[in-house]
Amino acid sequence: MLSWDKTPALATIRQCRAWVEIDLEALQHNVRQLTQHIGAKTTLMAVVKADAYGHGAIAIADAALAAGARWLGVATVPEGVELREAGITAPIMIMGAINSPEEVAAIARWRLQPTLVSPKQALVFSEALGQGSTGTLPVHLKIDTGMSRLGFPWQQATEFVQFVQRLPQLNIHSVYSHLATADDPDPTVMCQQHQRYEAVLAQVAAQNITLPKRHLANSAATLTDPALHYDMVRAGLALYGLYPAAHLSSKLALRPVLQVKARITHIKEIQPGTGVSYGHTFVAERPMQIAVVGIGYADGVPRALSNRMEVLVQGQHAPQIGNITMDQLMIDVTHIPHLQEGSVVTLLGQDGEHHIGADHWAMLTNTISWEILCGFKHRLPRITTAPSSMSSLLSSESREWRDRA
Repeated sequence: MLSWDKTPALATIRQCRAWVEIDLEALQHNVRQLTQHIGAKTTLMAVVKADAYGHGAIAIADAALAAGARWLGVATVPEGVELREAGITAPIMIMGAINSPEEVAAIARWRLQPTLVSPKQALVFSEALGQGSTGTLPVHLKIDTGMSRLGFPWQQATEFVQFVQRLPQLNIHSVYSHLATADDPDPTVMCQQHQRYEAVLAQVAAQNITLPKRHLANSAATLTDPALHYDMVRAGLALYGLYPAAHLSSKLALRPVLQVKARITHIKEIQPGTGVSYGHTFVAERPMQIAVVGIGYADGVPRALSNRMEVLVQGQHAPQIGNITMDQLMIDVTHIPHLQEGSVVTLLGQDGEHHIGADHWAMLTNTISWEILCGFKHRLPRITTAPSSMSSLLSSESREWRDRA
């Protein structure tokens, strides 16, 4: 029987196969770039929904707030509660629609700020909070100016604002909208939405209703036009160092925050005519040295990249061959000497002079960078590197943020 005097920590074992590296210094660089770009009169909301696009919501929120963001944006109530339980006190806006009294109670308890998209939903909040509630709940009214997703029709926006204003338990903190085509080089639709939003603001102002905040811009709009910035911008993809569209890449010098790495678990020689992986979609035409890498589609590497992607090994490109499997993929390393089991492979990120980005994977698979980033599963541990300026901020005291919004 085998016995061990000391069992390695599970976290250490997980790092032996594959992992995601999160560079918080790069994240803070991006925050500073964005805050300088929008100016002192505009507030930055860091969108950290979907576990901060797969980067880890708590660490990203801490770093973003320390670098100058003032608000956080999430999609669901549990995402907001997770940040509150971590001790974060900055304003948190929920961008999804809430319809149940249980969620309303949680929002009030955890001091979250919901989005309202209809009078019916506003009544759910009003009734759930009850006449006996102390204080009012800050709410954000979303207007549909052309996204055709969440939001009350812009043509009747004034009536919606007036309706919510009459509910004593609710305090309107902002009226906002969302742009559908801000990443398109053709600004026609974006300009139309902008004009509709301006019309809503003018109509609300004509009713002598003062709005604490107005916000319209996502990452693409933030980079495109200062006229879209208003009182706050909601930055998601740009926060993580990626550009919503190629034509926006010259606007700011952003740095990717996420890298994906894995280790070689096996190296072998194969002969001409040998098929590789399920279906033998790759057959060797020459003697080859191939390496098996301990990461697959169950970790978030799209199977659609099979026989199409490359990785970086010792600063060199190596093509992936054969179908990507659930937990493993194969690469051609014939041209790279001195490899051994345990050698590190960079799937996304920088190795030497070469870089592979999530936008490249998105192009190869006909999807978007957002989906690539959100696809990396949690069996890949997140290894976070914090800048020295954050060392004191990682204590519990670090999360006592002043609400300067």
